[in-house]
Amino acid sequence: MVHFVVKTLINAAAIAVAAWIVHGITLTGDSTAQKAWTLVVVALIFGVINWLVKPVVKFFSFPLFVLTIGLFTFVVNALMFWLTSWVSGRLNLDFHVDGFLPALLGSLIVTVVAWILHVVLPDGDKD
Repeated sequence: MVHFVVKTLINAAAIAVAAWIVHGITLTGDSTAQKAWTLVVVALIFGVINWLVKPVVKFFSFPLFVLTIGLFTFVVNALMFWLTSWVSGRLNLDFHVDGFLPALLGSLIVTVVAWILHVVLPDGDKD
């Protein structure tokens, strides 16, 4: 359970960094608490999408992964980030990604920041 909470908070922090850096990713709210809550919910949505949808997309686009020597991963990650924005909008959350390019840049930032935070913060997993 601790691993799940830490991973969700790391993703929320990474999404906050992406929203702060990338023009085209917006996180609005009336207060800091509302923005923090939105980030946690968006991180949960992002996690569910990456758990459910991403494997299916990767399976059906496997030839593109092979053809591009794995570079198609960036496109899939951007689409998952953009899908997270769409679902967040349907749930009336104050998080929005304006298009594919902001989604691509945001997904790259989320990946790098989450990786750095996973290295720095322990998550309870013992390998």
